[in-house]
Amino acid sequence: MEFMRRERQMLDSFVPGFDGELADIPFDELEARDGAVIERFRRSGGPGLLVPEAHRGLGAGPLQAVRVQRALGARAPSLAVATTMHHFSTATLVELWQRDKGLEWMLLQAIAEQGLLLASGFAEGVRGQGVLQPTMKATRRNGKVVISGAKRPCSLAHAMDILTTSLVIQGENGDDDEFAVALVSADLPGIDVTPFWNAPVLAGAQSESVTLSDVAVENDLVITMGSADAPELDSIQVAGFLWFELLISASYLGMASALAERVLREERGEPAERVAVAGPLEAAMSSLEGVAMQMADAALPREDLLTRALLCRYAAQDAITRSVATAAELLGGMAFIRGGEVAYLATASRALAFHPPARARTAAAITDALADAELQLT
Repeated sequence: MEFMRRERQMLDSFVPGFDGELADIPFDELEARDGAVIERFRRSGGPGLLVPEAHRGLGAGPLQAVRVQRALGARAPSLAVATTMHHFSTATLVELWQRDKGLEWMLLQAIAEQGLLLASGFAEGVRGQGVLQPTMKATRRNGKVVISGAKRPCSLAHAMDILTTSLVIQGENGDDDEFAVALVSADLPGIDVTPFWNAPVLAGAQSESVTLSDVAVENDLVITMGSADAPELDSIQVAGFLWFELLISASYLGMASALAERVLREERGEPAERVAVAGPLEAAMSSLEGVAMQMADAALPREDLLTRALLCRYAAQDAITRSVATAAELLGGMAFIRGGEVAYLATASRALAFHPPARARTAAAITDALADAELQLT
């Protein structure tokens, strides 16, 4: 087996020629803050990856998607992160459609046919705030849902066509507050995008600040999901978390795999050292693939799969740390100094640890779940 061949073949089977196109673009251009790679992805048909074939999409399943994201991560780290947010939002939309059989199908078809890009405004990145607690608040006014709040950082901030966001719709008293998901067109009045991401690494993902100030959204573009005080994970939240953890982990494994490829191609170090670089990454990928394949089994509780996905994600973080450290050492100081790509990948691949939910925050919930309690994320 050739390292990464399976993943690149998978990408090419869904988006023919795109892997080769990325390979021909200088790395600095791929990762540029104002680069064109996201628009290239839009034109490639990639936005429809997780849209079912019945809605004119490419119809990729979880296993195929994680392989595609690893391939993207190895070529274009910022694009892999940005597209993870799009695919996660699309997968959530698919889950909503499968549950309610509502008008979500129209947006899914538009994603596939028009290359619409979905940004994610779901809760994350707020220090001290629960991962399920929305950053957006809303009220019902004049027959519409009027939303205010901010998401920072928000990937695809400039390229997005739709912002999918969780929110709390405030009732007349606190007991009436509702949890909901809104589909917010990016061209509505009251949406402001401002700079937020100051780091040079992964700047191409367009992770800026998106602020909504009294943005009025039609009622049929807001899906209510019960009381905002519900103590348990909703089935849609569980499904969304599953998709997110698998796709984001595969994306960062791809970044680390790009360094491993260099070590293997250039035959750096002894064979045992090269195995020490590639082995943990392949093992971590296999664990993600295992969960992805189990997602297709309707008999398995999704909460159990989410527990496994979180464990696999944290194992991937550890595998990346070990493999990247060894790869950087084997590639040597001159490779680190002369070309920014090695240093960039070594730094970017470690950012998986910054995505929610943090290991320390979920440790007690996971250990309780492993003792046969219900998984409770806060």
